Amino acid sequence: MPTHDTTRLLAFADTLADAAREAILPYFRATHSITDKGGAGRFDPVTEADKAAERAMLALIEREFPDHGVLGEEYGERQSESGYQWILDPIDGTRAFISGLPTWGVLIGLYYEGQPLVGVMDQPFTQERYRGWMDGANATTRAGTRTLKTRECASLSEATFSTTSPDLFDGDEARAWSNIRRDAKLVRYGLDCYAYAMIAAGHIDGVVESRLQPFDIAALIPIITGAGGGVCSWNGGNASQGGRVLAYGDKRMRSEAATRLAG
Repeated sequence: MPTHDTTRLLAFADTLADAAREAILPYFRATHSITDKGGAGRFDPVTEADKAAERAMLALIEREFPDHGVLGEEYGERQSESGYQWILDPIDGTRAFISGLPTWGVLIGLYYEGQPLVGVMDQPFTQERYRGWMDGANATTRAGTRTLKTRECASLSEATFSTTSPDLFDGDEARAWSNIRRDAKLVRYGLDCYAYAMIAAGHIDGVVESRLQPFDIAALIPIITGAGGGVCSWNGGNASQGGRVLAYGDKRMRSEAATRLAG
């Protein structure tokens, strides 16, 4: 694997996040059009803000790194000529966004040959930015910049866990989540990408999700990993392409949580 200029790549991810902030904020808690791109019985909203933010980021990537690939939630995929691929979710948590709630975020991930390299989760309204690379992570808020570190939590019985909504699980997945909910100390819902940032910040201990796309998780893997935690599939495998995802702050709890999810 080549040596990556992580400093430059993170700085460019910040530039992308700045552009997305500028594009999105005029729409938040304001009147704008909403399109439902879901199928029958499944509301999957996309807003003008989603599209404007992704367009702004795409233009910057094309100008600065024309040989890099892109996978975006709204405008699809452009193949890479260099092994690098930016993976963009302009608003993760669009349902929260259209409800006026500040638990959404801009997700900017960079993979090299399919493996996570750097990630940024930006919350424009609260002015919080979480940045990660595979051996470090930090957060910049109104209070300044600090290193991120997950907290110790060796047992599920002492853990705070989150998932976006229990209604997203059914069948075996619903039973798997009920095992986590039963044994965890505390469960919180509706946080989308913000919950993963709270793992890295040391405030909660785990997140369980299902049916994720790569752009839902790509940015978050380096943030949590860099803060000392990890992200894997429910069976302990690679989660970089999404699917059933378990994120955790303390590696000692991983096996216990995976056992609950398995049965």
